[in-house]
Amino acid sequence: MKAKKTYAVFGLGRYGTAVARELVDNGMEVIAIDIDQRIVNDAAAYLPVCKCADVTDAEVISRLGIGNIDTVIVCIANSLEATVMAVTLCKEAGVKNVIAKCANEMNQKILLRVGADQVVFPENESGIRLAKNLISSGFIDMISLSSDVSMVEIDVKDEWRGKNLIELNLRKKYGFNIVAIKKGEKVNVNINPEQALDADTTLIVIANTAKLGKLK
Repeated sequence: MKAKKTYAVFGLGRYGTAVARELVDNGMEVIAIDIDQRIVNDAAAYLPVCKCADVTDAEVISRLGIGNIDTVIVCIANSLEATVMAVTLCKEAGVKNVIAKCANEMNQKILLRVGADQVVFPENESGIRLAKNLISSGFIDMISLSSDVSMVEIDVKDEWRGKNLIELNLRKKYGFNIVAIKKGEKVNVNINPEQALDADTTLIVIANTAKLGKLK
């Protein structure tokens, strides 16, 4: 069993670099790839594993062992064709989670059709936020409130179902404060600690970011 999830970032423009750096800064194993040698040379100063390669080439994907990577983030700038090819090759290689950056909803439909598991729009989601959400695997969403405090949406774990907040004592166990409970689109800030939690419940909590790893 792997100790850490592994990531590959294709394309080291502003967005791809932000994703890769945030992952690396949080101790994740990352291989960063760009087709421009100059960009790779510059990125090598802060990204431990940087490669110059064409990720639209099936032989390159095979040679780099991309099929063994847990999550690939495709951030190729200004080329839908290259992004489509990279996504397709990654899925063919067996990558379970492929995230692709795109420019508009039409591109999103195309990328989802060729196998992308998630599509992000740079104008709506920063690379740093995406990386934080990847690191905090199992969380629905994560927003940094400061350098060390985050607000997170968490699905109710199997072992929490049927129990109430008093029984679970999550603040003592995990060190976070529950600020709201969400069911569907309805958010309730008037929390009843004696109400049993079920599978349709989402907890909105504020916690020290470093301590969130306890929930993984």
